[in-house]
Amino acid sequence: MSLLSLWEQETYYTRNDVTIIGGGLMGLWTAIELKLQAPSLSVTILERHSTPLGASTRNAGFACFGSLTELLFDESKMGTDEMLRIVAMRYKGIQKIKAFLSEEAIALDPCGGYEPLKNYAGAELLNSQIHYLNGLLKPITGTGQSFINATDRLGYIGLKNFDQLVYNPLEAGIHSGKLVNGLTALALSKGVKILNGVTVTEFKETGNGIELLTNQSVLLKTGKLVVCTNGFTSALLPRLNIEPARGQIILTAPIAGLKTRGTFHFDEGFYYWRNIGNQILLGGARNSDFVQERTTSLEGSDAIRNILKDFLHRHLDTDQPIEIVQSWSGIMGFTPDKHPLCQAVSDNAVAAIACNGMGVALTPVIAETVTKMIL
Repeated sequence: MSLLSLWEQETYYTRNDVTIIGGGLMGLWTAIELKLQAPSLSVTILERHSTPLGASTRNAGFACFGSLTELLFDESKMGTDEMLRIVAMRYKGIQKIKAFLSEEAIALDPCGGYEPLKNYAGAELLNSQIHYLNGLLKPITGTGQSFINATDRLGYIGLKNFDQLVYNPLEAGIHSGKLVNGLTALALSKGVKILNGVTVTEFKETGNGIELLTNQSVLLKTGKLVVCTNGFTSALLPRLNIEPARGQIILTAPIAGLKTRGTFHFDEGFYYWRNIGNQILLGGARNSDFVQERTTSLEGSDAIRNILKDFLHRHLDTDQPIEIVQSWSGIMGFTPDKHPLCQAVSDNAVAAIACNGMGVALTPVIAETVTKMIL
């Protein structure tokens, strides 16, 4: 016998047309898109924490579609057409964010992005690669200068011990918490229900939909299910082979006279940093120990934090002492081939997960695909 009240059964826990597991960026965008396309649908998001605790509010706050070295690497692994297809999705996703939320609402900073290079290639080869990618990207970005050789700016942006510099004028910084807040408010305004503190332990198909068992021993019923659990997916859908990847971040104390302003990538995107006022936020380095960082633990590790601190001392050009005042981790989801995953997992369930570290840009667009599959 249920321990729920009649009132709870007929409001919070009533049968839904669509239930979404995961209240991060993927879950929120999916709920919003479903309500845009079919306003009469009843849609509920189940989030196991008080706030989304994967990567959505724990990333570095980049609105980007890929650095030069990352895109060249992706092209070598998946081919030109597929690399461009994913870049087009990322770029479209960033434009969609701007269309739905004001720059003020998400603290969007159109600062442009940089990629410093070390022991990379001669100037002639770098210019050739920039010209090549600019030609490929022009139909997507609308400009023939998505990337610019900015090596002559190295002395002005407060970095040292790099050889070359590539500039991307299209990149921006955002406030990840404000982005999630804005999307949450938008979802609620469209009639989406959000239940926090609910963990789905298993689900099964029934004759007319899906039943979900939760950590509260409450049985929920829904017509359709969307799983948006990203790096934590193995708990519900281990067969999908989604690999968790921890992204660790450190934040410095304010640095007087800081010249390093904008968003930055290094080493195919494995290192990433930006200024927050006069502070530097730096994340990454998981390529120094892929095995250790293949985890859902949010605790972080001294080994990675020390690598990040050493990176700052080696490359941030400042006479001020660098003090670390905060650190945190987020959990991303990766597929073996770096393709975002969006697929049916049963007759009435779809999984939309694993944006491979590009969830800010990809989730608005993947939500459109999920909605078509559901409807």
